[in-house]
Amino acid sequence: MAMGKYSRVDGKKSSGYGLTITIIVVVSLCLVGAWMFMSSWSAPTESVDFSSSQTAKDVETSTKSDVTNEEVDRGSKSFSDEKSEETEVVTESNVEKPDPESSGEEKTEQVEEKKEFEDKNGEGDRKDGEGEKDTDSESEKEKTQLEESSEENKSEDGNGTEENAEENTEKKTEESAGESEENTEKSTGDQAEITKESSTGSGAWSTQLVESQNEKKAQVSSIKWKVCNVTAGPDYIPCLDNWQAIRKLHSTKHYEHRERHCPEDSPTCLVSLPEGYKRSIKWPKSREKIWYNNIPHIKLAQVKGHQNWVKMSGEYLTFPGGGTQFKNGALHYIDFLQESYPDIAWGNRTRVILDVGCGVASFGGYLFDRDVLALSFAPKDEHEAQVQFALERGIPAMSNVMGTKRLPFPGSVFDLIHCARCRVPWHIEGGKLLLELNRALRPGGFFVWSATPVYRKTEEDVGIWKAMSKLTKAMCWKLMTIKKDKLNEVGAAIYQKPMSNDCYNQRSQKEPPLCKDSDDQNAAWNVPLEACMHKVTEDSSKRGAAWPESWPERVETVPQWLDSQEGVYGKPAQEDFTADQERWKTIVSKSYLNGMGIDWSYVRNVMDMRAVYGGFAAALKDLKLWVMNVVPIDSADTLPIIYERGLFGIYHDWCESFSTYPRTYDLLHADHLFSALKKRCSLVSAMAEVDRILRPQGTFIVRDDMETIGEIEKMVKSMKWNVRMTHSKDGEGVLSVQKSLSRPTEVETITSAIV
Repeated sequence: MAMGKYSRVDGKKSSGYGLTITIIVVVSLCLVGAWMFMSSWSAPTESVDFSSSQTAKDVETSTKSDVTNEEVDRGSKSFSDEKSEETEVVTESNVEKPDPESSGEEKTEQVEEKKEFEDKNGEGDRKDGEGEKDTDSESEKEKTQLEESSEENKSEDGNGTEENAEENTEKKTEESAGESEENTEKSTGDQAEITKESSTGSGAWSTQLVESQNEKKAQVSSIKWKVCNVTAGPDYIPCLDNWQAIRKLHSTKHYEHRERHCPEDSPTCLVSLPEGYKRSIKWPKSREKIWYNNIPHIKLAQVKGHQNWVKMSGEYLTFPGGGTQFKNGALHYIDFLQESYPDIAWGNRTRVILDVGCGVASFGGYLFDRDVLALSFAPKDEHEAQVQFALERGIPAMSNVMGTKRLPFPGSVFDLIHCARCRVPWHIEGGKLLLELNRALRPGGFFVWSATPVYRKTEEDVGIWKAMSKLTKAMCWKLMTIKKDKLNEVGAAIYQKPMSNDCYNQRSQKEPPLCKDSDDQNAAWNVPLEACMHKVTEDSSKRGAAWPESWPERVETVPQWLDSQEGVYGKPAQEDFTADQERWKTIVSKSYLNGMGIDWSYVRNVMDMRAVYGGFAAALKDLKLWVMNVVPIDSADTLPIIYERGLFGIYHDWCESFSTYPRTYDLLHADHLFSALKKRCSLVSAMAEVDRILRPQGTFIVRDDMETIGEIEKMVKSMKWNVRMTHSKDGEGVLSVQKSLSRPTEVETITSAIV
């Protein structure tokens, strides 16, 4: 009985205990099975670390996979179909987080997309930043202005050092891409290896890529802009107002104090606005009047008002269109020159001219009526704000001086050079300054000299005329005519540069001498002047041997001398030229003119900060505006091609400030400039320069890789500019913003700019 009793009780206990064990085992097996299932099919989300630009690319790849991408000859994708596509503003909030439940197949697809992005853009800094396929091969095609000028200055070792430094910078940039990207690149072509590497988690550690990107974002977002405290106030030009450097000059005999002296550290402050500043008056009314408050300077009106340069009229400064040599208006004077020598043929044979010592540039302003582009320049001197007046009026002008260095233009590019009482002593020191004009003047081009020695008989004037006659004869310039304008009581002498070397070879005396064969006439960046002449090109396959086509045909005519060269984008140069031209026609017509919300009636002064063949400017030729084409000194030297098209431009280093006054351009355009520039100098100082040049309510368009676009977008937002549009595709982006009137409240003193 007892046995049976205990048997019943023990039987109950065993049954309950077994059930508990069974449940625990079943649950454990389920958990183990679930764990095994998850570990087999799901990788840790932190195992693949996408950059912000790559993530944005993935989002767009998934949402726009059905959009046909139009290829562009420059090696990247075109945004020509932007108009037809929906504009997208890509922010971090738009980016989807990786789903931990996603399949391994989706993970592998992401890695493949990342690898494809890296393959397309791994060379992006070299290809898109400069617009070429390969920087090394580029040196065999078109030299940069930096290389040409460095060779001309006999500093090849220094140039080589700079190139090595750039290569090292590229290597460091590539190395900082992080371990995960390096592993992906090493496993090219091995899908199994990609999957294996991407499945490796980073554990508790962050990656170098994430750390570096976060630091960049933090630095950009922490920028605190300040207003520049400088003697020049709202008219500050950093490289012309460096009083610290000017005071150290040993001599100012050759106008060294009017030349560029850039501060060692480019300013990162923002230039103030004049009190009462208003949006500039539209062209063509701006040619006749501007707001006084925008340029509140009256000295020139007091000194030159009787010559009809500029006058005060209530809240306006007015410009009757006169000048020292044409008190009765520039148009009469322009027609007088044409009648004096009809072969000038304004707007036909003569399209691009240089006006030296331009005053307020009324001569250039009225040449637009004759289809002529005149690039005017004058120094920042006692003629207060003369170049600033010109630019506010909507007339091409820049601050420069005939001093100790070459002008920042290629050789043999201007159809005509004009000097009307320009106050330059051409005849002294072996004619060094006139020989510099000879370098810039196209063979067969004209030099128009309208000055008192041409028509007055004072002892001084007669002496200068004799000296000039002797010099121009020795230079083989032919005096075509001397005429007197009875209405203005002035005269003009018109000379022509030879188109062959016959005269040079027949000279009995070799003064001025011919330049050495090694002297590159296109080298112009910080190259000292020399009193010598370059031989004229007689080889029909070379530039300068033949006059360009008449305007307007020349803007779309492929120069014949490009036939034997390789283009910037890797194709034969003539094909490159044509493809670039068609590309910009499409982009401008489909996107810029219609898709960005730009009021083009307010756009007059335009700058292409990184021009290649001038395609962007050519696409705008039918609008009432002009474009300053800038060829950076470390880009392929294509500026001669731009001039050949009947357009103009200048060499410049964007690590320094541009030789223009603040608030002088309505639209700035930068195509793959900043991704290359940030290797050499600060993007913050570059953006401070953009702010200085651009007018309030002006437009800034940037095309670049997405990382660079992101950096610039954060900076313009920190300056309280209005982002009008962002768009990206295949790792490339375009950003359009409008500058605001906002200025910071804090001040930064620039000691070098204090008198």
